[in-house]
Amino acid sequence: MRLNRYRLIHLVKNNHLGAKLAYKLLQKPDRLIGLILLGNNFINIFASSIATIIALRLYGEAGIAIAAGLLTFIILIFSEVAPKTWAASHPERLAFFASVIYTPLLKLLYPLVWVINTLSNLLLKLFGIDAKQHADTTIQHEELRTVVTEAGTLIPDEHKEMLLGILDLQQATVEDIMTPINEIHGIDLDDDIDEIKKQILNSPYSNLPIFTTNVDSIQGHLRKKDIFSAINDEDFSYETLLSSQVEPYFIPNNTTLYKQLIHFQKNKKRLAIIVDEYGNIQGLITLQDVLEEVIGEFTTDPSDSSPNIQKNPDGAVLISGNINIRELNRTLKWDLPSDSAKTLNGLILEYLESIPEQGTSLKLYGHPIEIVQMEDNTVKLVKI
Repeated sequence: MRLNRYRLIHLVKNNHLGAKLAYKLLQKPDRLIGLILLGNNFINIFASSIATIIALRLYGEAGIAIAAGLLTFIILIFSEVAPKTWAASHPERLAFFASVIYTPLLKLLYPLVWVINTLSNLLLKLFGIDAKQHADTTIQHEELRTVVTEAGTLIPDEHKEMLLGILDLQQATVEDIMTPINEIHGIDLDDDIDEIKKQILNSPYSNLPIFTTNVDSIQGHLRKKDIFSAINDEDFSYETLLSSQVEPYFIPNNTTLYKQLIHFQKNKKRLAIIVDEYGNIQGLITLQDVLEEVIGEFTTDPSDSSPNIQKNPDGAVLISGNINIRELNRTLKWDLPSDSAKTLNGLILEYLESIPEQGTSLKLYGHPIEIVQMEDNTVKLVKI
């Protein structure tokens, strides 16, 4: 009963004889328990009877109490506590050896075991208990996270982070890690063509959304590699841009990261525009954003853990209000809630239920912070 079921299944797949026999016995635990307790109780009662007879012959009726006390002590030490403590510490060594004995013994004593189990199950039915309904042993999402976290040195720390990132793909949505609409950098077709050229050449992004006047009107995106060869041509124009643009790929804001990763792969896309239930653009997400949730940030400077978090020499930490909560939790090992608000700014406004003033200090879920900068009714920068 103490065996690790997942390790047991692994050993069964590797054709381990003891594991195969133990696994088969555990498929019907009522029979196994019936067999073990049948032998256990028979020996205990038999020993008690023998001890009583010997005590009566040696000491008369007064010897019964002596025999009972002495036998209780012997059984507890040598038959119960000591062997079962050892068995709990070495379940495989005992179980695989015992299964070789239990398997033929169960076949030999099956009629007696069947009678015991049938009577026991009938008794349980009187109390509304179904003995055939086994407890659900399938591992849940949070339990699997605990297994990975508590694996110790069996899994290197960097691998743990990746495994936890993979597990979280099914729980998080694209809204949790998107670039919000107010931070989208793209090409405005109302700008001068020379200004657009400079923007393309100087932009650190490989994909640039294309819109007219307002980012709310995104009509596609431009892959820099598709336009680089033509950008210095004399006839480079708006028509060149529009002929190279990729049709917009819209997705709902409640799409899980796992599902979106599959969609990116299936549709051969690398950038998606996120819209809410009313069709309004909320932000964008790239394939790189999803991959970073698994393997960590892609940064040119290894010492730069996050561009939204800057550490000062005096020990203070400056954090952008636009940082998404998942990134903040991952970087600083915090545990801020991300069920409703997705950014630090949103969480502060939700917590205060008002627009704070610059210089306001508060304790946000146990973390003291100071609002350093406000801009357009949003928290722009905070300090820890």
